[in-house]
Amino acid sequence: METVLIIVAMLLLTGIGMRLIHLLNAQHDARIAAYHFSDALPGVGRRSRKHRPGAHAKPRR
Repeated sequence: METVLIIVAMLLLTGIGMRLIHLLNAQHDARIAAYHFSDALPGVGRRSRKHRPGAHAKPRR
């Protein structure tokens, strides 16, 4: 009888652990979906380029 109770307890704890992991993964997925990694932060990577005057101008003849 003790063996049956131990097996039932182990199965129950395994099921609870699986459910907890599933809920945590769903929460993590929702957090990732809400945060867009590809969006640039304001002001980052958007420096104005200071070109020399006429650097892109056509050469004079």
